Amino acid sequence: MSEITIFGSINVDLVAGVDTIARPGETVLASGYATLCGGKGANQAVAAARVSPQGRVAMVGRVGRDAFGQRCIDNLAANGVNVDRVTVGAEPTGCAFISVSADGENAITVASGANGCLAADATAELSATTTLVLQMEVPFATSLLAARRVRAAGGRVVWNLAPVPERLSEAELRALLEATSVLVVNEHEALTAAQRFGWTGTDFEAAAAFLAVDGGVTCIVTAGPLGARAFHPDGARQAVAAERILPIDTTGAGDTFVGILAAGLDEGRGWQQVLARACRGASLACLAHGAQRGMPTAEQLS
Repeated sequence: MSEITIFGSINVDLVAGVDTIARPGETVLASGYATLCGGKGANQAVAAARVSPQGRVAMVGRVGRDAFGQRCIDNLAANGVNVDRVTVGAEPTGCAFISVSADGENAITVASGANGCLAADATAELSATTTLVLQMEVPFATSLLAARRVRAAGGRVVWNLAPVPERLSEAELRALLEATSVLVVNEHEALTAAQRFGWTGTDFEAAAAFLAVDGGVTCIVTAGPLGARAFHPDGARQAVAAERILPIDTTGAGDTFVGILAAGLDEGRGWQQVLARACRGASLACLAHGAQRGMPTAEQLS
Protein backbone atom coordinates (compact mmCIF):
# COMPACT_ATOMS: atom_id res chain seq x y z
CA MET A 1 0.00 0.00 0.00
CA SER A 2 1.24 3.49 -0.81
CA GLU A 3 1.91 6.00 1.94
CA ILE A 4 1.96 9.78 2.14
CA THR A 5 4.87 10.74 4.37
CA ILE A 6 5.07 14.30 5.60
CA PHE A 7 8.65 15.17 6.52
CA GLY A 8 8.72 18.49 8.31
CA SER A 9 7.85 20.89 11.07
CA ILE A 10 5.58 20.51 14.08
CA ASN A 11 4.70 23.66 16.03
CA VAL A 12 2.31 25.10 18.51
CA ASP A 13 0.69 28.26 17.16
CA LEU A 14 -0.07 31.21 19.44
CA VAL A 15 -2.70 33.12 17.47
CA ALA A 16 -3.87 36.64 18.29
CA GLY A 17 -6.67 38.46 16.47
CA VAL A 18 -5.92 42.13 15.83
CA ASP A 19 -7.57 44.97 13.96
CA THR A 20 -4.42 45.56 11.92
CA ILE A 21 -1.05 43.78 11.83
CA ALA A 22 1.68 45.69 13.66
CA ARG A 23 4.19 47.62 11.57
CA PRO A 24 7.88 47.80 12.59
CA GLY A 25 8.14 49.64 15.92
CA GLU A 26 4.38 49.55 16.51
CA THR A 27 2.47 47.81 19.30
CA VAL A 28 -1.12 46.69 18.75
CA LEU A 29 -3.50 45.16 21.29
CA ALA A 30 -5.40 41.91 20.84
CA SER A 31 -8.60 41.04 22.64
CA GLY A 32 -7.28 37.52 23.27
CA TYR A 33 -5.28 34.65 21.83
CA ALA A 34 -5.60 30.93 21.14
CA THR A 35 -3.09 28.10 21.50
CA LEU A 36 -3.40 25.79 18.48
CA CYS A 37 -1.43 22.95 16.90
CA GLY A 38 0.39 23.85 13.71
CA GLY A 39 3.68 23.85 11.81
CA LYS A 40 3.70 23.53 8.03
CA GLY A 41 4.55 19.83 8.17
CA ALA A 42 1.91 18.96 10.75
CA ASN A 43 -0.69 21.10 8.97
CA GLN A 44 -0.06 19.33 5.67
CA ALA A 45 -0.24 15.95 7.40
CA VAL A 46 -3.64 16.76 8.91
CA ALA A 47 -4.93 18.11 5.58
CA ALA A 48 -3.84 14.93 3.76
CA ALA A 49 -5.18 12.61 6.47
CA ARG A 50 -8.63 14.20 6.45
CA VAL A 51 -9.13 13.31 2.79
CA SER A 52 -7.23 9.98 2.72
CA PRO A 53 -8.12 6.44 3.85
CA GLN A 54 -7.21 5.63 7.46
CA GLY A 55 -3.55 4.83 8.00
CA ARG A 56 -2.24 6.26 4.72
CA VAL A 57 -0.56 9.40 6.14
CA ALA A 58 2.53 9.37 8.38
CA MET A 59 4.40 12.24 10.03
CA VAL A 60 8.17 12.39 10.38
CA GLY A 61 9.18 15.23 12.70
CA ARG A 62 10.48 16.19 16.12
CA VAL A 63 9.00 17.83 19.21
CA GLY A 64 10.24 18.72 22.67
CA ARG A 65 9.78 16.80 25.88
CA ASP A 66 7.20 19.32 27.05
CA ALA A 67 3.45 19.82 27.25
CA PHE A 68 3.34 21.47 23.82
CA GLY A 69 5.09 18.47 22.26
CA GLN A 70 2.68 15.91 23.69
CA ARG A 71 -0.25 18.06 22.66
CA CYS A 72 1.03 18.13 19.07
CA ILE A 73 1.52 14.36 18.96
CA ASP A 74 -1.95 13.74 20.39
CA ASN A 75 -3.47 16.14 17.87
CA LEU A 76 -1.83 14.41 14.91
CA ALA A 77 -2.97 11.00 16.12
CA ALA A 78 -6.51 12.26 16.69
CA ASN A 79 -6.60 13.38 13.05
CA GLY A 80 -5.61 9.94 11.77
CA VAL A 81 -1.90 10.61 11.22
CA ASN A 82 0.62 7.86 12.05
CA VAL A 83 3.01 9.36 14.65
CA ASP A 84 5.39 6.40 15.10
CA ARG A 85 8.22 8.37 13.49
CA VAL A 86 7.78 11.58 15.50
CA THR A 87 10.80 11.79 17.81
CA VAL A 88 11.02 13.59 21.16
CA GLY A 89 14.10 15.56 22.27
CA ALA A 90 15.37 17.92 24.93
CA GLU A 91 14.78 21.01 22.76
CA PRO A 92 11.55 22.98 23.19
CA THR A 93 8.73 22.25 20.78
CA GLY A 94 8.63 24.69 17.85
CA CYS A 95 6.37 27.68 18.29
CA ALA A 96 4.79 30.13 15.85
CA PHE A 97 3.51 33.58 16.82
CA ILE A 98 0.67 34.57 14.51
CA SER A 99 -1.24 37.84 14.18
CA VAL A 100 -4.48 37.66 12.20
CA SER A 101 -6.03 40.94 11.06
CA ALA A 102 -9.73 41.74 10.79
CA ASP A 103 -9.64 41.14 7.01
CA GLY A 104 -8.13 37.66 7.40
CA GLU A 105 -4.49 38.43 6.53
CA ASN A 106 -1.70 37.17 8.78
CA ALA A 107 1.88 37.78 9.90
CA ILE A 108 3.89 34.86 11.31
CA THR A 109 7.13 34.54 13.30
CA VAL A 110 8.45 31.00 13.83
CA ALA A 111 10.83 29.78 16.57
CA SER A 112 12.06 26.42 15.21
CA GLY A 113 13.00 24.70 18.48
CA ALA A 114 13.04 20.91 18.07
CA ASN A 115 12.34 21.22 14.33
CA GLY A 116 15.93 22.34 13.86
CA CYS A 117 17.20 19.04 15.26
CA LEU A 118 15.35 16.60 13.00
CA ALA A 119 18.07 14.02 12.28
CA ALA A 120 19.08 12.15 9.16
CA ASP A 121 18.10 8.78 10.63
CA ALA A 122 14.49 9.93 10.39
CA THR A 123 14.68 9.33 6.62
CA ALA A 124 14.49 5.55 7.06
CA GLU A 125 11.45 3.58 5.84
CA LEU A 126 11.01 5.65 2.69
CA SER A 127 10.37 3.62 -0.47
CA ALA A 128 9.05 3.51 -4.02
CA THR A 129 5.47 3.57 -2.68
CA THR A 130 6.08 6.81 -0.79
CA THR A 131 4.67 10.21 -1.73
CA LEU A 132 7.05 12.38 0.29
CA VAL A 133 5.99 15.92 1.19
CA LEU A 134 8.61 18.47 2.29
CA GLN A 135 8.73 22.15 3.27
CA MET A 136 11.51 24.50 4.40
CA GLU A 137 11.04 24.58 8.20
CA VAL A 138 13.45 21.74 9.10
CA PRO A 139 17.17 21.38 8.21
CA PHE A 140 17.63 21.55 4.46
CA ALA A 141 20.37 18.90 4.31
CA THR A 142 18.15 16.36 6.07
CA SER A 143 15.20 17.16 3.81
CA LEU A 144 17.37 16.82 0.72
CA LEU A 145 18.62 13.43 1.88
CA ALA A 146 15.04 12.24 2.36
CA ALA A 147 14.04 13.51 -1.10
CA ARG A 148 16.99 11.83 -2.78
CA ARG A 149 16.25 8.52 -1.09
CA VAL A 150 12.65 8.55 -2.26
CA ARG A 151 13.51 9.56 -5.84
CA ALA A 152 16.25 6.89 -6.00
CA ALA A 153 13.70 4.30 -4.85
CA GLY A 154 11.21 5.44 -7.50
CA GLY A 155 8.83 7.34 -5.23
CA ARG A 156 7.25 10.79 -5.64
CA VAL A 157 8.58 13.96 -3.97
CA VAL A 158 6.34 17.00 -3.44
CA TRP A 159 8.41 19.93 -2.15
CA ASN A 160 6.66 23.04 -0.90
CA LEU A 161 9.37 25.70 -1.26
CA ALA A 162 8.04 27.76 1.64
CA PRO A 163 9.55 29.86 2.84
CA VAL A 164 12.45 30.38 0.39
CA PRO A 165 15.41 30.96 2.75
CA GLU A 166 17.83 33.72 1.84
CA ARG A 167 20.76 31.45 2.66
CA LEU A 168 19.75 28.83 0.07
CA SER A 169 22.41 29.01 -2.67
CA GLU A 170 21.86 28.50 -6.39
CA ALA A 171 23.62 25.12 -6.15
CA GLU A 172 21.39 24.03 -3.25
CA LEU A 173 18.28 25.12 -5.08
CA ARG A 174 19.43 23.17 -8.13
CA ALA A 175 19.93 20.09 -5.96
CA LEU A 176 16.43 20.57 -4.53
CA LEU A 177 14.88 20.66 -8.00
CA GLU A 178 16.81 17.58 -9.10
CA ALA A 179 15.38 15.65 -6.13
CA THR A 180 11.82 16.91 -6.65
CA SER A 181 8.90 15.60 -8.70
CA VAL A 182 6.42 18.40 -7.94
CA LEU A 183 7.42 21.87 -6.72
CA VAL A 184 4.73 23.96 -4.97
CA VAL A 185 5.25 27.71 -4.62
CA ASN A 186 3.17 30.85 -4.23
CA GLU A 187 3.57 33.92 -6.43
CA HIS A 188 6.41 35.45 -4.41
CA GLU A 189 8.24 32.14 -4.00
CA ALA A 190 8.05 31.44 -7.74
CA LEU A 191 9.68 34.79 -8.53
CA THR A 192 12.32 34.44 -5.80
CA ALA A 193 13.32 30.92 -6.89
CA ALA A 194 13.49 31.80 -10.58
CA GLN A 195 15.59 34.88 -9.84
CA ARG A 196 18.16 32.69 -8.06
CA PHE A 197 18.91 31.24 -11.49
CA GLY A 198 19.26 34.66 -13.13
CA TRP A 199 15.71 34.92 -14.44
CA THR A 200 14.78 38.61 -14.67
CA GLY A 201 11.03 38.69 -15.34
CA THR A 202 8.29 39.94 -13.03
CA ASP A 203 5.36 37.67 -13.97
CA PHE A 204 4.85 34.81 -11.51
CA GLU A 205 3.32 32.49 -14.12
CA ALA A 206 6.29 32.97 -16.42
CA ALA A 207 8.59 32.33 -13.45
CA ALA A 208 6.80 29.07 -12.66
CA ALA A 209 6.97 27.99 -16.29
CA PHE A 210 10.70 28.75 -16.28
CA LEU A 211 11.25 26.64 -13.14
CA ALA A 212 9.31 23.74 -14.66
CA VAL A 213 11.40 23.63 -17.83
CA ASP A 214 14.76 24.58 -16.33
CA GLY A 215 14.37 22.33 -13.29
CA GLY A 216 12.65 19.42 -15.01
CA VAL A 217 9.79 19.46 -12.47
CA THR A 218 6.07 20.05 -12.45
CA CYS A 219 5.73 23.48 -10.85
CA ILE A 220 2.48 24.33 -9.09
CA VAL A 221 1.99 28.01 -8.29
CA THR A 222 -0.78 29.11 -5.94
CA ALA A 223 -2.14 32.62 -6.31
CA GLY A 224 -4.74 33.10 -3.58
CA PRO A 225 -8.02 34.36 -5.07
CA LEU A 226 -6.65 33.72 -8.58
CA GLY A 227 -6.51 29.97 -7.98
CA ALA A 228 -3.64 27.68 -9.00
CA ARG A 229 -1.60 26.88 -12.09
CA ALA A 230 0.39 23.76 -13.01
CA PHE A 231 3.36 24.02 -15.38
CA HIS A 232 5.04 20.87 -16.69
CA PRO A 233 8.53 20.37 -18.17
CA ASP A 234 7.06 19.54 -21.60
CA GLY A 235 5.23 22.89 -21.72
CA ALA A 236 1.78 21.56 -20.84
CA ARG A 237 -0.19 23.48 -18.23
CA GLN A 238 -3.46 23.53 -16.31
CA ALA A 239 -5.30 26.31 -14.50
CA VAL A 240 -8.02 26.22 -11.84
CA ALA A 241 -9.92 29.23 -10.49
CA ALA A 242 -10.40 29.72 -6.76
CA GLU A 243 -13.82 29.71 -5.16
CA ARG A 244 -15.11 33.10 -4.07
CA ILE A 245 -15.26 33.32 -0.28
CA LEU A 246 -15.13 35.88 2.51
CA PRO A 247 -12.05 34.66 4.43
CA ILE A 248 -11.95 34.53 8.20
CA ASP A 249 -8.33 33.35 8.55
CA THR A 250 -5.98 32.47 5.67
CA THR A 251 -3.29 30.91 7.92
CA GLY A 252 -3.77 27.27 6.86
CA ALA A 253 -4.79 27.73 3.24
CA GLY A 254 -1.44 26.97 1.62
CA ASP A 255 -0.80 23.91 3.79
CA THR A 256 -4.30 22.61 3.11
CA PHE A 257 -3.64 22.96 -0.62
CA VAL A 258 -0.38 20.99 -0.39
CA GLY A 259 -1.83 18.20 1.76
CA ILE A 260 -4.85 17.66 -0.49
CA LEU A 261 -2.65 17.92 -3.59
CA ALA A 262 -0.37 15.15 -2.25
CA ALA A 263 -3.37 12.98 -1.40
CA GLY A 264 -4.82 13.41 -4.88
CA LEU A 265 -1.54 12.48 -6.56
CA ASP A 266 -1.18 9.45 -4.29
CA GLU A 267 -4.67 8.31 -5.35
CA GLY A 268 -3.74 8.64 -9.04
CA ARG A 269 -6.15 11.46 -9.88
CA GLY A 270 -5.60 13.58 -12.99
CA TRP A 271 -4.00 17.00 -12.72
CA GLN A 272 -7.15 19.01 -13.36
CA GLN A 273 -9.04 17.18 -10.61
CA VAL A 274 -6.08 17.30 -8.23
CA LEU A 275 -5.82 21.07 -8.59
CA ALA A 276 -9.57 21.63 -8.33
CA ARG A 277 -9.83 19.62 -5.09
CA ALA A 278 -6.78 21.33 -3.60
CA CYS A 279 -8.13 24.80 -4.45
CA ARG A 280 -11.54 24.00 -3.00
CA GLY A 281 -9.93 22.64 0.16
CA ALA A 282 -7.78 25.73 0.56
CA SER A 283 -10.84 27.96 0.25
CA LEU A 284 -12.78 25.98 2.86
CA ALA A 285 -9.81 26.17 5.23
CA CYS A 286 -10.11 29.97 5.26
CA LEU A 287 -13.58 29.82 6.80
CA ALA A 288 -12.41 29.03 10.34
CA HIS A 289 -9.81 30.41 12.74
CA GLY A 290 -6.53 28.52 13.01
CA ALA A 291 -4.52 26.55 10.49
CA GLN A 292 -6.29 23.21 10.96
CA ARG A 293 -9.84 23.86 12.17
CA GLY A 294 -11.31 24.49 8.72
CA MET A 295 -9.44 21.76 6.85
CA PRO A 296 -12.10 19.75 4.98
CA THR A 297 -12.89 16.04 4.81
CA ALA A 298 -13.15 14.06 1.58
CA GLU A 299 -16.96 14.36 1.76
CA GLN A 300 -16.73 18.16 1.83
CA LEU A 301 -14.64 18.15 -1.33
CA SER A 302 -17.04 16.00 -3.35
